[in-house]
Amino acid sequence: MHRGEDLGRWVRSVRLGWDKLTGVQQWMCEQVLGIEPAAENEKPQPRRTQADKWAMNYAAARQYYEREGHLRVPRKHIERIVVGDGKGGSGKDQEERQLRLGAWIGNQRSRAATLSPERVEQLSSIGMRWT
Repeated sequence: MHRGEDLGRWVRSVRLGWDKLTGVQQWMCEQVLGIEPAAENEKPQPRRTQADKWAMNYAAARQYYEREGHLRVPRKHIERIVVGDGKGGSGKDQEERQLRLGAWIGNQRSRAATLSPERVEQLSSIGMRWT
């Protein structure tokens, strides 16, 4: 802390926002202050949109349906799915996610009146019980 400023937080924001700096600012940070841009593994993951989250949960529901033959998912059930495109060849761009599928199914059922017709159709096609 210096004069009420959290310098560690400032350095982190500069490193993560490197591309937003001008060329002169980047040069000064590197040459004068010794600050370098953040490496790819230091950057936070982009936030998922609601549509992305819905698609991931739907994929988990479809996986459960294909394995079990129904969508009578216990409320506390956790479904594990692998997400990522896998195009890197090494499998490092894929990750296993644990989704609270039982809670999600219950929430979709209770929100049936407000779901889009497309989503209702998608869930119905894999055996969703609406009552």
